[in-house]
Amino acid sequence: MKRVDDFRLRMGNKEYVPIMIGGMGVDISTSELALEAARLGGIGHISDAMVQDVSDRKFDTTFVKEKTKLYKFNINNMNKAVVQFDLDRLAEATRLHVGATMQAKQGSGLIFVNCMEKLTMNAPKETLRTRLSSALDAGIDGITMSAGLHLGSFELIKDHPRFRDAKLGIIVSSTRALQLFLRKVSRLDRLPDFIIVEGPLAGGHLGFGIDDWKQYDLHTIMDEIHAYMRAEQLDIPVIAAGGIFTGSDAAGFMERGAAGVQVATRFTVTHECGMPDHVKQEYFRASEEDIIVNGVSPTGYPMRMLKSTPAIGSGIRPGCESYGYLLDATGNCAYINSYNREVQASPDGKNISVLDKTCLCTHMRNFNCWTCGHTTYRLKDTTHRLADGSYQILSAQHVFEDYQFSVDNQVALPPKQEVVAA
Repeated sequence: MKRVDDFRLRMGNKEYVPIMIGGMGVDISTSELALEAARLGGIGHISDAMVQDVSDRKFDTTFVKEKTKLYKFNINNMNKAVVQFDLDRLAEATRLHVGATMQAKQGSGLIFVNCMEKLTMNAPKETLRTRLSSALDAGIDGITMSAGLHLGSFELIKDHPRFRDAKLGIIVSSTRALQLFLRKVSRLDRLPDFIIVEGPLAGGHLGFGIDDWKQYDLHTIMDEIHAYMRAEQLDIPVIAAGGIFTGSDAAGFMERGAAGVQVATRFTVTHECGMPDHVKQEYFRASEEDIIVNGVSPTGYPMRMLKSTPAIGSGIRPGCESYGYLLDATGNCAYINSYNREVQASPDGKNISVLDKTCLCTHMRNFNCWTCGHTTYRLKDTTHRLADGSYQILSAQHVFEDYQFSVDNQVALPPKQEVVAA
């Protein structure tokens, strides 16, 4: 049986280890995690989700504080239409985050930024253009366009000097979505450099219905897209994503025509991942029954998470004045509607609980929305349980190389480390 290392992902005139670490926000796919992927010859993602907050944490900037101060007068207002992002500050935060990551890059791999179209920010077109352009300004190797069809995204940056230089790709979950995207970009004579096909077992937001995701299978979707690509005589790398847990899983997709794989779940429990250690332990402890798909995301997409996530049922006040990344073009968000409904039902403001939606911005910022892949329940089998009952956190290099070199569906355990008494 072949190993992942028997294959190479070709983009342009260069080849890479065909392992891509997915883009997980908010700053769960940290610069450190992406840098490890690049150092090892693969591809790593950083996310631009809530990039101003990420910048404040990393570079001691004050973007969130300034925005909160500017719109403080509106905090108790149910209408959030007035809350706008300063595009210059948004660009500055993006350039800081991306630029610092690129300056630290070593090795022969690549670093991409994951850019979600659903971060509409009360000015969908303007903020998306700023995010894409400023990432290109800062020297990012490539951009993966996710959480949306991105039918107009190439158009937004067509005049950027790096439009045909940087690697640009799209995440899709069906042949239909890919067809729509390719039809749009064909007018610009600029095809994507890669296509990520994300199946129903992925973590976070899903490109399937909340009631029918179980009816789909990544192998079947990949076969359909391969057939479509052959029929259209398109030579674009197609990368499989969602539920790929072992190196043998990955090699199996590549033997059937995939150019590479995108993986994320196993990297959530590495030292380089941005999740707090106590949340990583929640992932290790999870059983298959603890993992659910629900509709609490204000984006309208189903989302997979641990059912114990603190975000579910929380009735916190919308944090749009500080964040507001999911405000649509009219300054609205589905969570605001649900929150206002509950407040009107309980005018005293006590014991507010919102079950149908969640304030995704605030909870993701505080690492209280525990999104995860379907295979999270298997993480406990990838490491050691220590004497104190906790699970040993892994290194990104260990997980990457296990994907790269393992065979026969085996998972290599790390050298065991015992807990040192305080």
